[in-house]
Amino acid sequence: MSLASTDSAMVRVGRYLKDNPVVPLLLFLLLLIAFLEVMRPGIVTPYRAGRDGIVSMFWVGNLIKFAIPLAMLAACQVLTMLTAGIDLSTGIVATVAAFVCATLSSIWGVAPAILIALLAGLLVGLVNGFGVGIVRVHPLIMTLGTGLIATGCLQVYQRLVINAGSEIPVFLAWLGTGQTLGLPNGLFLFIPFALFILWLMGFTGFGRLLFALGSNEKATKLSGVRAWQVYLALYVLSGLIAALAGLLYLGMIRQTSLSLANPLLLPSVAAAVIGGTSIFGGRGSFAGAIVGALIIRVLDTMLTLMQMPEGARTALFGAIILAVTAIYVRLTDTR
Repeated sequence: MSLASTDSAMVRVGRYLKDNPVVPLLLFLLLLIAFLEVMRPGIVTPYRAGRDGIVSMFWVGNLIKFAIPLAMLAACQVLTMLTAGIDLSTGIVATVAAFVCATLSSIWGVAPAILIALLAGLLVGLVNGFGVGIVRVHPLIMTLGTGLIATGCLQVYQRLVINAGSEIPVFLAWLGTGQTLGLPNGLFLFIPFALFILWLMGFTGFGRLLFALGSNEKATKLSGVRAWQVYLALYVLSGLIAALAGLLYLGMIRQTSLSLANPLLLPSVAAAVIGGTSIFGGRGSFAGAIVGALIIRVLDTMLTLMQMPEGARTALFGAIILAVTAIYVRLTDTR
């Protein structure tokens, strides 16, 4: 085979991978799972019978369960990155929603507590959207600032309700920890959510505007689009998604903390980037972010099995993410 034909084949492969970014991610995920099985034979065994005779997909179920809230927060990053932005307030918004829901459930009831928790996420998103879309503050600075403000407000709120106690709603615990046919109940929330995000990005005018603003904001504005309205709606949606993820995470962890979902922030950004979303805007895939969240959870399992100290584990985890992202971008940018 000639060198020219080899180059042509590489170009075609690169274009295919760019048009179908989930394919190489799925292959890499399967490779990681195979390597995990080599490290600990039997860990990926799909079924395990319980005492009650019901067969459960034990490891796969746990993998999916812990990837769901991460993928939901990654959706916030994908949507905002489409416009060349980012939302660094998602972790604290999820934490605020979880803390507010747990502390108010015993006082006002579950339904009002969940509603107020979602409204808290909406409020932070509204402030972010106002700052980014109208005041024109850079998204990184704006969301970082609102995240710090929300952190301070949460600490003040915690002192006000310190004697009230907390209660984890039974429904959220069922979603977070329960299983049906061996799969986590969280899928009852996540599957409709994922379908909604995929529909929003691929089949609505709002989704097309997100891509357009990220590709060329000036041209989009010249075409008559009121960009501030799009940004406002975008960050309100991001705040609601983060609050919803926080409620699910509360049911999964079943305890309150002032930093409950904060550790999910940077992995959510990593999942979005690994999934093929460009930080420069105009390109992104929520399907890829879902696979990216699964990859991160598998890597986390591998590092746990290697019994690495926390510092070395964090450093190696970051290095692996950078390497995977660099390789993936190199493949998909082939012309």
